[in-house]
Amino acid sequence: MELKDHADDMEARREKIRAEMGGSSRIARIHNEGKLTIRERIDGMLDEGSFVEIGTFAQSEMRADRGKTPGDGKISGMGKVDGRPVVIGGDDITVKQGSSSHIGGKRMKKLEEYAIKHGHPIIYYGETGGARLPDLLEPDEFAKVQPGVVMGRRNRKIPAATVISGLSFGGSSFQSAYSDFVVQVKGTCLAVTSPRVVEVATGEQIDFEALGGWEVHDKHTGMIDRVAEDETDGFQLVRDYLSFLPQNAWEEPPRRDWDGDLGRDEHMYKLVPTRRQRGYDMRKVIKRLTDDKSIFELKPNYGGSLVTCFGRIAGRSVGFIASNPMVGAGAITPAACDKATLFICMCDAFNLPIIFLQDTPGFMVGRQVEHDRLLSRAIMMVEAMVQSRVPRVTVILRKAFGLAYAALSGNDMGGDAVLAWPNAEYSFMDPEVGVNVTHARNLAEAADPDAERAKLIEEWRQDTSPYPAAGTMAFDEIIDPAETRAWLRQYVDRLHIDVPRWGEVKPLASWPTCL
Repeated sequence: MELKDHADDMEARREKIRAEMGGSSRIARIHNEGKLTIRERIDGMLDEGSFVEIGTFAQSEMRADRGKTPGDGKISGMGKVDGRPVVIGGDDITVKQGSSSHIGGKRMKKLEEYAIKHGHPIIYYGETGGARLPDLLEPDEFAKVQPGVVMGRRNRKIPAATVISGLSFGGSSFQSAYSDFVVQVKGTCLAVTSPRVVEVATGEQIDFEALGGWEVHDKHTGMIDRVAEDETDGFQLVRDYLSFLPQNAWEEPPRRDWDGDLGRDEHMYKLVPTRRQRGYDMRKVIKRLTDDKSIFELKPNYGGSLVTCFGRIAGRSVGFIASNPMVGAGAITPAACDKATLFICMCDAFNLPIIFLQDTPGFMVGRQVEHDRLLSRAIMMVEAMVQSRVPRVTVILRKAFGLAYAALSGNDMGGDAVLAWPNAEYSFMDPEVGVNVTHARNLAEAADPDAERAKLIEEWRQDTSPYPAAGTMAFDEIIDPAETRAWLRQYVDRLHIDVPRWGEVKPLASWPTCL
């Protein structure tokens, strides 16, 4: 047999593996359900024709399964997204439901090591039935399992994104928890174990949606960042996310050409009511500050009293952490603390300046938040903020009360600037609350308690205006709301990004990707 014949035989085998996967009937079943195969997902995610597969001829090490397990339930390789190199992989449910075994795990481990070593983002498509039990039940087989070793040592050297594209249990669910950005497609399930295992182990009967459906994670657990309407929407969400980030922790984010107007934006006067009891849409405010009037939000329905999102200012990627007066008046909850902590760590790791927009009455109070560990979660947020090395600029729009002011990068917290609007209020607590607490006895003895309370509140408010704070340099400057965009653009355009040398990591890089 000539060498050319060997090459032709190899190519025929390769084409058969890629075309037939785990069987044409299984591919047809996936298509009948309106879903894509893992190979179609990879092609849909990557630039056309850019996929280079690694491990095409991998198969199960179990003798009985050789020849019947192409890829051993995993597909992986390299490609490009918008011209930028990435590493990509995922579960192939046409082969034993995409279950995880030794060779498939070895295949993914090799790609993860490659991605980290060479500084390429990694994208994973999760849809697996979990561990392949017949292969792993024996002690000597189970001893070979090393779940998450490489990803556990990633230290945010590279961006990691996971798309939950089907029923995900075990390995792919773990992969999502290791990732910086998680998308869950509607109709899928993200959980450690399946409803069947739950029932056998505990007797509890529960369906996929209640156990780990998208609404569970979008609103209650915060374990995903965005919900995709369908698989095509998922492709775009990952592309958009990566567009704000550098290839790795040792580069600055890509900077777009921008020559826009730095002029006044008097529309700001209409967006934020002067009556601080009235809510407003902070997302509209943030959009007015960005180059293209658009933002990319993470965890929009979790920890809703804070908004965390990406945007661009003067062509540069930045992160925003902003109070949301429409939820709990902007009071910071335990969930909001977790959300902010993860976002700060991610921005710091990938060299994005952070803009804080404050309009908060403080941390939420009450029994429930205390039982939800508000204290430790708030301090974790503060620790992340003060250890971050990226530039930070804070703008106080309306109110900044209590320790929440410090937690949102107030003065003397290591940030680069604190700016305030002329109507801002700054104090240890809301004057209305403070008067009732500190003057309770006087009010009780007053002839006209309501009039006395109004007088004391007005006096307190005179002291909480931004001018005394600016007089002691607690604030760097009081600015016209219409000039907020111009101020931020001047800062962002001038602030230095401290990018670590190749191989070095920042202190926050080793913080967990999930809390």
